[in-house]
Amino acid sequence: MDNAVKQIKEIIEKNLPSEVEITSIELEGPEVAIYTKNPRSFFENENYVAKLAYELKKRVNVRSDKSLLINQEEAKKIVEGIVPQDAGIREIYFDEAFSEVVIEAMKPGLVIGKSGSTSKEIILKTGWVPNILRAPTSDSNTLRGIRHHLHKYSAERRKILQATAKHIYRELPEQLNNRGWIKLDALGGFREVGRSCVLIATANTKVMLDCGINVASNDDPYPYLDSLNFPLSELDAVIISHAHLDHSGFLPYLFKLGYRGPVYCTAPTRDLMTLLQFDSIDVLVKEGRTPPYSEADVKEMVKYCIPRDYREVTDIAPDMRLTLHNAAHILGSASVHLHIGEGAHNFVYSADMKYGFTRLFDNLDMHYPRLETLLIESTYGGRNDIHPLRQESEERIVKIIRETVLNKGNVLIPVFAVGRGQEIMLVLEDAYRRGMLEAKVYIDGMTKEASAIHTAYPEYLRNTVQRRVLQNDSPFTSQLFQVAPEASERAALLAEGGAIIVASSGMLTGGPSLRYFYQMAEDPKNCMIFVGYQGEGALGRKLQGGIKMLPVPAGNGRVKALNVNMRVETVEGFSGHSDRLQLMNYIRMLKPMPKRILVDHGEKETTIDFSRSVAMKFRINTTAPRNLDSVRLR
Repeated sequence: MDNAVKQIKEIIEKNLPSEVEITSIELEGPEVAIYTKNPRSFFENENYVAKLAYELKKRVNVRSDKSLLINQEEAKKIVEGIVPQDAGIREIYFDEAFSEVVIEAMKPGLVIGKSGSTSKEIILKTGWVPNILRAPTSDSNTLRGIRHHLHKYSAERRKILQATAKHIYRELPEQLNNRGWIKLDALGGFREVGRSCVLIATANTKVMLDCGINVASNDDPYPYLDSLNFPLSELDAVIISHAHLDHSGFLPYLFKLGYRGPVYCTAPTRDLMTLLQFDSIDVLVKEGRTPPYSEADVKEMVKYCIPRDYREVTDIAPDMRLTLHNAAHILGSASVHLHIGEGAHNFVYSADMKYGFTRLFDNLDMHYPRLETLLIESTYGGRNDIHPLRQESEERIVKIIRETVLNKGNVLIPVFAVGRGQEIMLVLEDAYRRGMLEAKVYIDGMTKEASAIHTAYPEYLRNTVQRRVLQNDSPFTSQLFQVAPEASERAALLAEGGAIIVASSGMLTGGPSLRYFYQMAEDPKNCMIFVGYQGEGALGRKLQGGIKMLPVPAGNGRVKALNVNMRVETVEGFSGHSDRLQLMNYIRMLKPMPKRILVDHGEKETTIDFSRSVAMKFRINTTAPRNLDSVRLR
């Protein structure tokens, strides 16, 4: 650590003149913080920070020396006087640990000002550096709670970041520097869909990629953490590719066990996985089951999250650098690129990805600078897994809805609250604007809350959607969408007929979609449309298979027979996963081509068949490891 800090300070002092008046230089996780008594000098020479970031290969934050910070009450009045009213400020509060004034606004661009003029004025007049956050277009309890939680524990988070920096830049024993082996341990999500978890280890470093649960299984839902032959305190970092529970749902359990290290992910992933984890606890409690972790464990996890932007190169260990790439699967989802050693090996974990059109996101980013080993998902990698054209899928779902509503029936669309929920909302909203849909659409479960979080991060959305959010015309707040009634009023809504209900969970494993199904199943006028993957063992998969009678709870520990008379349809083409052709095209377009490919995140026969097909087609060493297998990468 001492040598790393010394080198960083030497580079900074070499590139900055004495008049900037640096009072301290600190490492905060993978970032560098420079405290100055002359912030104006950085404004007048904007290339200072850019040059330092380039030289250091790190994000550089410039902060005012604490002697420049004025009284918070006075500073707040100055901020309110400087920022235009049109900015729509929701909140202003001060973060003493980082010398920041947090400004949450509907239009952050007006807080920044032309060429940063408004932000600069705030710094010069108050000393406090603005940390500008976008407010969602509709209220989000989750987002508000996370932001306040981070503020409440900002002093502790600063200590966490400083401890993380010491670990990242620690001096390695000479004898370990010469041991160049790298291996992968399959801890979950191999030859199955669910509980994704991978360990990448070198002689110096242990990094976990994802830590999920199998939401469709009650028998064996958790990754094989008991196979780890080291204490969690030796884990250098956890990287979460995206928020879905099969990738993030078991992460708080690590903190329950005592892990206190960094969690790297995008900011939307942090927020959305928190939402899903809290909901998972709530669902399990309502079902009379004991959750594997508590809300306190989730809150502890949030403190250790270190958000990273796409394509931002980040040191996470002495011999490992991380870069996240847009995976176009859900908001903030990422493929993970690890640069291991000084060019010794480059590993890409595709995680869940979409190599094709979606209404939500721009095309995925697959421009990796170097690549030796690829771990690729295969959810729809089977020989017959070819999705229809997107336009055909959209026309079909609208046609089914119109037929059902015309017959006075109700439509239930079970969705994953994050991802498919928003994609389907965009499809329905487009049909509504074109006059193809007249019925009311009721949003139930977490989908509304997740949609609000989407509007806080428009930069992660497709340009067309981003533009509408920025213009205060968010498709997620269209008059088409209504908040679903309370549970006691559902029967009246369904009796009236003609309602479209978009509700989680997407596999009918719990949540309001399951309760709507119980109420709607026996009426042949009703229709249920599956638009996402149905896991092996999930109720949704059984209904797709044609099951017509189910035992369901009847209260007081009793069960009754439920006859499934409703129309059940599956409309492919809306998945956030690539189908077989898209997966093959993704591999074909990789530059450079990997020397080895590993296949995960697919059912057993699918992963085996897909790996064989890839090996034959591209003449690349390709295998489908099993859970608990170890693969030597180097």
